[in-house]
Amino acid sequence: MNLFDPFIQRSLTLRNRLVVGPMCEYSSCDGLPNDWHLVHLGSRAVGGAGAVIAEATAVSAQGRISAQDTGLWNQAQVEAWRPITRFIKAQGAIAGVQLAHAGRKASTLRPWNGHGPIPAGQGDWITVAPSALPFDAGWHVPQALDEAGIRAVIADFREAARRALEAGFELIELHAAHGYLLHQFLSPLSNRRSDRYGGSFDNRSRLACEVIAAVREVWPRELPLWLRISATDWASADSPPGWEIEQSVQLARAVGPLGVDLIDVSSGGLLPHATIPLGPGYQVPFAARIRRETGIATGALGLITEADQAAAIVERGEADVVVVARESLRDPYFPRRAARELGAKIDAPVQYQRAW
Repeated sequence: MNLFDPFIQRSLTLRNRLVVGPMCEYSSCDGLPNDWHLVHLGSRAVGGAGAVIAEATAVSAQGRISAQDTGLWNQAQVEAWRPITRFIKAQGAIAGVQLAHAGRKASTLRPWNGHGPIPAGQGDWITVAPSALPFDAGWHVPQALDEAGIRAVIADFREAARRALEAGFELIELHAAHGYLLHQFLSPLSNRRSDRYGGSFDNRSRLACEVIAAVREVWPRELPLWLRISATDWASADSPPGWEIEQSVQLARAVGPLGVDLIDVSSGGLLPHATIPLGPGYQVPFAARIRRETGIATGALGLITEADQAAAIVERGEADVVVVARESLRDPYFPRRAARELGAKIDAPVQYQRAW
C-alpha cells in the first residue's frame, strides 16, 4: 500500500489515504454550521485530502461539548450542512461527519473563553453519564442515565445519522473516544453500573454496540461507518485498571460484524490528569495491533506531521489511512505538500492548475 493509493470502502473510493480528522471549531450558534465551517472544511478538501471529516457534531443539544458545537438534531442544521458537503464533494473529497455525545464532559466553556464547565446560571445545562461521577474536581456531577435515557441516546444517534445522510454526508464516524459518553460507558473507571450496561466487558460495550446497530438501520449499506476509540485510558499503574488496548482489540472484533468498516484509533481523554507519553506517531502501535489482530481496517493519528512519516505508516501496513488533524490546521494543503515531497501526482482544482 502507498499513501496516495486509492482506498475503497463499500461503494466509496477515497482518492488517497490522507484523511482530515474531526476538529472542534467551537464556532456555531444553535448547532448551525456557518461560513467558518464552509471555508475551514472546504479549504481542506481543496488541499487534496481523500476525506474531510467534520468536527464532533452533537446528536442532541444535551450532548454538545460546548454551546458553540455543531449539531444534527434538527432540520435547520441539515439545511445548513448541505452547501458544505456539496462543496467538499465538488473538490473530489469524501464528506464525513463525526457524531458525538459528550456525556459528563458536556456543558463546558470553549477553550478561548476559559477551561472547565460553564459556571452555574451562565448557560450551563444538565449533563448525563453512565454513573454520577464528575470528570474532575469542580466539575458538575452528571445524572446517571436510566434505561429510558439510554434508549433516548440511541434514538438520537439513529436520527442524527439519518439527518447526516440527508445533509449530504457519505461517511459517518461514531465518537467513542476522548472521554465522551460512549467511552464513559466502555471504561470501568467511569462506568460503575450494576445493570446490563455495567460490569463485564460485554455490558460496558453494550451501548456502543446498540448505537452502531441503530445507526446501521438508517445508514445505507453502500456507505462506510467508522468508529473512533481511545485505545487506552493511560491509567497509572497504581490506579484501578481502566480501558486498555486488549479491550480495544476485543471491541474491534465485536463491532466489525455490526457494520463498522474502520477503527480510528486515538487514546486518552477519560482521565483529566493522565500522563501520556507524547511523541511522533505515539498512537500508531495501537492502530497496528488492532489491524493485525482483527483484520479490520484502521486509521492512525497523533503527532503525524511529515509526509515520509505518514507514508511509512501505510507502507508498513500499520494502518489503512492516516488521519491528520493539527497539522492540517497549520497547513490546509498538507496532502499537496506530501505528494510533492513523495513524488506522487495529485490533481489540483482547475482554478489552481497554473500553479502546478
